[in-house]
Amino acid sequence: MPTAARPLPAAAPEPYVLTPLILDPPGLRRAVHGYSTAGTWRRLAWRIGQVLAEVAGALPQDALRRARGGAPPLLRLEAGTDPRAGARSVALYVHFAASGQVSEMVRRQLAMLAGQGFAIVFITMAEAVPEADWQAARQHCALVAQRRNFARDFGAWQDLAAEARRRWPGATELLLANDSVLGPILPLDPVLAALRGGGEGLFGLTESIQGGPHLQSYFLLARGGAAVADLFRFLLAMRMSHSKWLVVQRGELRVARWMRARGHQVAALFGYRRLIEATLADPAERAQLAASHPLLRALERMPVAERDALFATQPLNPTHHFWLALVRRLGFPFLKTELIRRNPGRLPGVEGWPALVPAAAPCPVPVIEAHLRIMDSPAAGTSANDPAAQGTGQESRNTA
Repeated sequence: MPTAARPLPAAAPEPYVLTPLILDPPGLRRAVHGYSTAGTWRRLAWRIGQVLAEVAGALPQDALRRARGGAPPLLRLEAGTDPRAGARSVALYVHFAASGQVSEMVRRQLAMLAGQGFAIVFITMAEAVPEADWQAARQHCALVAQRRNFARDFGAWQDLAAEARRRWPGATELLLANDSVLGPILPLDPVLAALRGGGEGLFGLTESIQGGPHLQSYFLLARGGAAVADLFRFLLAMRMSHSKWLVVQRGELRVARWMRARGHQVAALFGYRRLIEATLADPAERAQLAASHPLLRALERMPVAERDALFATQPLNPTHHFWLALVRRLGFPFLKTELIRRNPGRLPGVEGWPALVPAAAPCPVPVIEAHLRIMDSPAAGTSANDPAAQGTGQESRNTA
């Protein structure tokens, strides 16, 4: 039987510490297993076939789009009520909901970022946005945009990068964010303070080694004029595709390496090795992890060398397999939406997530539950049982 998540401990989580991105090359075994949630050869073969079919279907569409120039990406662009002229901190925030609604949770996230000094560019990829929701987003933002749902988050960031660079030429901070995480369930201020305390470079929250070491792209902060300029340059030069796999390869899996190759510091607040150490240090977290993955059933009996080799060659998704330790032991302020909505790895105890959310959380349980209901709402003109509505939601455009 699945075990419910335990509430947060009375003691404070470990201090926030930035750790440099792992430099090790992935190796073939780790690279290919990075694309299989369960880590089994059968699932891996299925995943490879799925990727090949998806890429094969996308390449002709990409060629046609290049030949014809493609439809204009932006459907609507309007100034927000918080213009932040001369801002030094800029956030490009991507939103998607099939219904077009902008939840209270998202509005709270925007307000918190504005409170941290960011001029916010809000980019929605919904086909239609209720006017009340559009106006609600404008209250916290410098610019609000609606775009076609193409190339997912990196496509959205690219479409508004030039305009953001033009409006705020002196920016020394550029945040790339999306609404694929629930929360924050813990204060965001100390998290941003820790990222800013790292100096100049590119910083993320979680490090993954699936497919090669990289920063998961739901929350990336470039600091310093040179790093901001290079991140803008990366976004504007990236080749977009109808293929989610290609977008991930060219975007999330490449951006950290690209920035580091240009001399920038690249680090994560929740490094992969540190996360493993924190999990293994707690018997209860260790048992939870062992029950989450078929290759970890014998975790308690494994020699240390065998265990370390397994974690290195069979990478796990940090925001899924380590979700409890992330929040309980390290003070991670979010829960991944896909984990709570879909739980694709069938991890035990996920249904107990509300126990991790303090009553005084910036986004308490009722706010998160209301957001999840919006994410499960179909687009206007369809019903929840309509095949056209199946598969819509955040996971239709997530890169991480």
